[in-house]
Amino acid sequence: MAAKTAMHPNERLICVGARLLEDNKNYFAGGGLPLVAFTLAQRLYAPNITYVAEWGVIDARCGVPAMGGAEADRQAAAWETMNTVFCHAQLGLMDYGLLAALQIDPWGNINSSFVGGDFANPSRRFGGPGGATGIASCCWRTIYLTQLQARKFVEKIDHISSPGYLDGSPGARERAGLPRGTGPYRVVTPEAIFGFDEETRRMKLISVAQDVTVDQVLENMSFEPVVAQKVDTIPEPSEDEVSFLRNEVLATLQMDVQTIAL
Repeated sequence: MAAKTAMHPNERLICVGARLLEDNKNYFAGGGLPLVAFTLAQRLYAPNITYVAEWGVIDARCGVPAMGGAEADRQAAAWETMNTVFCHAQLGLMDYGLLAALQIDPWGNINSSFVGGDFANPSRRFGGPGGATGIASCCWRTIYLTQLQARKFVEKIDHISSPGYLDGSPGARERAGLPRGTGPYRVVTPEAIFGFDEETRRMKLISVAQDVTVDQVLENMSFEPVVAQKVDTIPEPSEDEVSFLRNEVLATLQMDVQTIAL
């Protein structure tokens, strides 16, 4: 019998994230890893979800859409502008945002811009949020996908590129002019899933992978989250799920799972 190929952390992250997507909902999603997770969910778990791209394409149905490529546009329900789809979000038509995170703090604020130094003179600059600021601001619920690392889960991020619950105080988002009732919903990593405490808005550990303990999760964070009274176990992705991801999704996208941007 052939040995089972080891699962890459990104593969587990994509599978776990894809299972969270609720059918019959609109997803305003970023490119890279969120796009892969959305595609896997649509193909396996939630066939009636709608992908809305930052560049204005709505509900492309041509197999696997590629970021900004022709395959993302063909057979779409509509091909609008960036302004149009962000106006749709402001009108409350986007059920979920789906984003990656370079850094994230206890209240779900994310940084996609730079680390170290300041905005004018950073130690390292990244591509920035693109449309993520509008997505995190206006979607009813936002799901973040990232790796569980102490350098990513930090008490204070270097720059707020996209808003979570800001300082966590009651009504903080509303005072900043963001729509009432919107905000971060889940943070997904290969080892754990987090929600947010309803009273404090602080990140809350709700599930861990079968081979991971709560203490191991906390060791890989630079702040202490709220821990649910009962922490659930995340089902391990099946061999069929991982095989489909590799052979039907990543192969079509011509993406290497080890180099997907987070």
